[in-house]
Amino acid sequence: MTAVAAFTAVTLVACSSDSGDEPAEKPTGPVTIKLWAWYPEFQGVVDLFNKTHSDIKIEWTNAGAGQDQYTKLQTALKAGKGAPDVAMLEFQEIPTFQLTKHLVDLGKHGANDVKGDYVDWAWKQVSAGDSVYAIPVDAGPMAMLYREDIFKQYSLTVPKTWDEYKQQAEKLKAASGGKNFITDFGANDGGFMTGLMWQAGAKPYTYDVSNPANVGVNVNSAEAKQVMTYWEGMVNGGLVDTKAYGTTDFYNGLGSGKYATYLAAGWGPGYLQSIAKATAGKWKAAPLPQWTAGGNAQGDWGGSSFAVTDQAKYPDIAAKVAMEIFGAKNTEAWKIGIDKAYLFPTATPILESDAFTKKEYEFFGGQKVNEVFVPAYNGITEFAWSPFNNYNFNQLTTVLGQAVEKKTSWTAALDTMQQNISTYATQQGFKVQ
Repeated sequence: MTAVAAFTAVTLVACSSDSGDEPAEKPTGPVTIKLWAWYPEFQGVVDLFNKTHSDIKIEWTNAGAGQDQYTKLQTALKAGKGAPDVAMLEFQEIPTFQLTKHLVDLGKHGANDVKGDYVDWAWKQVSAGDSVYAIPVDAGPMAMLYREDIFKQYSLTVPKTWDEYKQQAEKLKAASGGKNFITDFGANDGGFMTGLMWQAGAKPYTYDVSNPANVGVNVNSAEAKQVMTYWEGMVNGGLVDTKAYGTTDFYNGLGSGKYATYLAAGWGPGYLQSIAKATAGKWKAAPLPQWTAGGNAQGDWGGSSFAVTDQAKYPDIAAKVAMEIFGAKNTEAWKIGIDKAYLFPTATPILESDAFTKKEYEFFGGQKVNEVFVPAYNGITEFAWSPFNNYNFNQLTTVLGQAVEKKTSWTAALDTMQQNISTYATQQGFKVQ
């Protein structure tokens, strides 16, 4: 299903109402709640919930990760049957699904009672006023993971600013004879570049689900171009590699020492441990370099939530599942989520617990890496997504790829993206501001 087919605003805004708010009948026995999610090690979390709830049974299905699940979910929602009661949605996808009016307002089912368990920016990712369209689960605050041994070998210093980061990249290139790169720049991941632009203060979209006909588009802002210009210099100067993320070449680069740093999200430490096991004990975590010395600007790369669809027969019970399965009080579920799935929790009581902040990671030589990531999470500011993020990310990765291949200048690539997205949004029935 294409974004054009799925998200024509003129038709979708009016196609359905806020159904699913009240059950047709009261349950007479245990209720089975169908749930779609692709979290690692999730079976243990489901088993724990089912063991501790006699009145609810979760029936879990992994319907595919990311866009694979979203395509199936949109098809089922449009058909009026086949959708789960509860579905995992990444933050950037919530406006798209809410636009179709197929998400239950969890604010009507007590969700605002747990609002205080989350920091403001994370809660605003899933809500608009008193309306709540999902419950946050995990996030991806960004930091810099670096090879301590390589830094020592080439007498590099841990950079605190992006200018210092480039200086260390130049030093590394010269000292290693071009064998090592400061990092890899993967142009195929829109979330990565968006996180860096977020840190720089870019606000590519202005969108409020309570006013779905209007969208502000500003993807080629001065802040966004600042980030693009920086990485243009890094790539063209041969200071970073340009292998696609998620490929064998990328994994080999992390495992072989080809890359001295990995600009990572909060889930990055676990991800790195799984793909570069032989490098255990060689990595450390440090804050993401800043644009201004002494600054505390942060960005997010990833994050997910649980939403309730309008096909839920018992939306109040489905809402309970969404709120409790990875809730702030569910320490046993979060033990699995943190220790086995390497999720970065959004629930403040879990974040601030000694079990999380003081957790020592053997892979990082015993470092308490969350003492780096938690302050980064707390420093993230509000950010709005578009109601057509699939198209947005496709455009971003396309123009980034063209820029890396020198088919366009990096800043001109953003101008092209601005024009394409503005045209697309207008064609979908949005009023572009």
